[in-house]
Amino acid sequence: MQEQQIKEKIKERYSKIALTDNSDCCRVPAECCNNDYSPSKSTKLIGYDNKDIESIPESSILGVGCGAPTKFADLNQGETVVDLGSGTGIDVFLAANKVGELGKVIGIDMTDEMLDRAQKNAKDSRYTNVEFRKGDIESGIPIKDNIADLVISNCVINLTTDKVSTFREIHRILNNGGRMVISDLVTDKEIAKESVNADNWCSCIDGALTKENYLVSIRKAGFNNVEILEVKTYMEEQGNEVDKGRKISSIVVKAVKD
Repeated sequence: MQEQQIKEKIKERYSKIALTDNSDCCRVPAECCNNDYSPSKSTKLIGYDNKDIESIPESSILGVGCGAPTKFADLNQGETVVDLGSGTGIDVFLAANKVGELGKVIGIDMTDEMLDRAQKNAKDSRYTNVEFRKGDIESGIPIKDNIADLVISNCVINLTTDKVSTFREIHRILNNGGRMVISDLVTDKEIAKESVNADNWCSCIDGALTKENYLVSIRKAGFNNVEILEVKTYMEEQGNEVDKGRKISSIVVKAVKD
């Protein structure tokens, strides 16, 4: 499948989620298609604290992530933070509460419907230290070099078709000593390009790398200080006697720009 086709499919899927709150099972597997599902419950299951969730606009919570990057980010007052694939703003608003009035949080997303909803959330809740911009995170994040103290992302980089380019863009916008803290999915067995399924790619599965290749992609982008902060089993695909299926894990990775 061509890269542009994948991007268009991603836009279609996430536009629908922004407009309807129907994630078509692109959510925590334990809750997938469960009648008891709610975005708030799903968000708590992947690691967010109740107190944090209650401190941000309810409309920013979609329950489509795979971790809680802000939990590991050691956010400080006055910092500049960039959230890649910011959606309706959950991590932007959580970070904004931490960096305070002297700080700034910029959300980047390529889906108009997500951006519209995020901007409305910010306006309705009177956030003055956040901004949302449209951009493709692998071909050019719309931010100048050496601006960010921290880059965060939640289950988004696996959706890109060129992970190294994405990490290079992150490296470019970070200042020296700046850090990234990413929640994402990895697999024990990658899917061959000719076997890629668009729906599975959009659901954060077929685009996943092995943990080893994920870390290699980060280092190729120029990061030297790379560490895994958390690993959890996310799901195990069903297989047969020949093909045992794949194990998908959620990870939190931190890297620092020298």
